[in-house]
Amino acid sequence: MQTVPAKNIVFKTQSPDAWFGIDYNMNIYRGCSFGCIYCDSRSDCFQNPDFDTVKVKENALEIIRNDLRRKAKTGVVGTGAMSDPYNLLEEKLKLTRNSLELINAFGFGASLITKSDLITRDIDVLKDIKEHSPVIVKFSITTADDDLCKTIEPNAPSASRRFEAMQILADSGIFCGVMINPMLPYITDTEENLIKILQTAKDVGAKFVFTFMSMTLRSGSREYYYDRIPSQIKEKHMKCYGVRKHCPSPKAKKLWGVLAAECERLGLLYDMRAIVHGYKSGYSDNQLRLF
Repeated sequence: MQTVPAKNIVFKTQSPDAWFGIDYNMNIYRGCSFGCIYCDSRSDCFQNPDFDTVKVKENALEIIRNDLRRKAKTGVVGTGAMSDPYNLLEEKLKLTRNSLELINAFGFGASLITKSDLITRDIDVLKDIKEHSPVIVKFSITTADDDLCKTIEPNAPSASRRFEAMQILADSGIFCGVMINPMLPYITDTEENLIKILQTAKDVGAKFVFTFMSMTLRSGSREYYYDRIPSQIKEKHMKCYGVRKHCPSPKAKKLWGVLAAECERLGLLYDMRAIVHGYKSGYSDNQLRLF
């Protein structure tokens, strides 16, 4: 197991309401073991060339404890933005679980994004946090097709396993849903795939679905992605986007209509403000902790 030094881990976010109402963000791990071919965290700007090797931040739990103790105001702590908090090391190390226990002890809320069904292990802690603070779990699902999932996310649990985990969490009262990010142009941006994700999400008890209808490609991640997709799709991609970072689906307008209509029909939230209101409803936004 490799480690990396860290001085702080829990950082205040600039615009909490813009991203699921998260007040603080943390990443315990650096790198990810799931091998998703499209991951933006591979980009050169993040300076992690050995991205597929998961490293642990040294003294992570001690640093998280001290970071939380120093916060004058509680809020929602997010994790999973740069590295899946339930990567293949987590089952043994339990650093994500232990960090949730600290979040609970200091009276903070939690927001997690993951591709792993291992999160069901920590339902007890999430339920404890929910007693005093908001909790939201976002399952990253790009395709409802397990075979395609294996191709583009080779080491991650299958989409069907993620949906099963979502149902377990939803049945336990945890506010959870689906992040269809990224949406891969010419691969996953089909009406059939979108409707299948929405309907399955509803069936397992999801409260929301959120997507930008696009993907991000920067230097480093772009080359990695292009090396792993069929040549005909690569050609379409290059012709449509060139070296642009933001790559919206050519079908985005039509798919937005499908998303809105289907979510309204199924009773799924899909607007960020509505999602934030949904999971924070009943909690005070002005909790203060003075030390």
